[in-house]
Amino acid sequence: MSFLKSSLAVIATTGSIMLSLPAFAEGLPGEGKSIQPIATGQTGHIFQHAIVQIGLERLGYEVEDSLEAQYPPMHLAIAEGNADYTAIHWDRLHIPIYEQAGGDEKLIRIGTLTPNGTQGYFIDKATSEKYGITNLGQFTDPAVRAIFDTDGDGKADLTGCESGWGCELVIEHQLDAFKLRDSISHNQGSYYALIADTITRYKAGNPIFYFTWSPLWVGSVLKTGKDVVQLNVPFSSLPGNETANTEQPDGSNSGFELNNIRIVANRKFAEENPAAARFFELVTVPIEDVNAELLTEYESEADRAQIYENAEAWIAAHQEQFDSWIAEATKAGQ
Repeated sequence: MSFLKSSLAVIATTGSIMLSLPAFAEGLPGEGKSIQPIATGQTGHIFQHAIVQIGLERLGYEVEDSLEAQYPPMHLAIAEGNADYTAIHWDRLHIPIYEQAGGDEKLIRIGTLTPNGTQGYFIDKATSEKYGITNLGQFTDPAVRAIFDTDGDGKADLTGCESGWGCELVIEHQLDAFKLRDSISHNQGSYYALIADTITRYKAGNPIFYFTWSPLWVGSVLKTGKDVVQLNVPFSSLPGNETANTEQPDGSNSGFELNNIRIVANRKFAEENPAAARFFELVTVPIEDVNAELLTEYESEADRAQIYENAEAWIAAHQEQFDSWIAEATKAGQ
């Protein structure tokens, strides 16, 4: 076994998931089998993972406490068989990470858990309208970058992407492609600490410049069109993909491709567990529901136990559909 598993931190899930399981799991396709999930440890990923976990338990599987890792070692852990799946793979953002971990030979993308994930660069609306700033390319102008220079180094300060995330590769690539390396400081660290500071500065009436994505609560706190505007980029440019086209039909160009959040599993595991694979293929949580949940978590400072209760409530509100997924998956495992 690789050293990788021993280097992964185990996150203990708080309490057991309360749901209506048969008194005995006899005859269920997952009976006597355990499954090892892996996630990033971010609170914002617990909800979707909980829904998947509840489904697997309904199929009779014993789901182990989740391992925690950043995206590259996470994919590698799944490829090596140290974990069985993750429910937070962004397709297409994580393609380089997926390929580096072994690609389709060792891994498999299954279903679409949450479609239409987006990313982009934003500034506050007041500054955009006052100075006519609508495109990232304008940051080559010293007068523009001075507006967002918070540390006095002559560069605009971007609240950016955490190290090890897929968005880091895109932002770093685009700073070079758009010749902005000397114009923008890509501030990295704990994203949630950085964005909290950004929101505080906005509430104090200061200009802000940040990267974010959806699903996430940030878009519900800083509303596009009301509080902030999304910047266009000078042209389409993504790392390792010279033919990429990120322009939308309306002519806007965020610089990022539309992503589907998918489950990635160990290929051998998926082949040996058709019931789990079929459930992975079927389960889906609309992006609107994820955004609503993440805003609730942000406003209530929800802990892991509360998020699991919210996942149970979501399932109860979609019980007929959820039961149909379980029935289909059970049939696949017979």
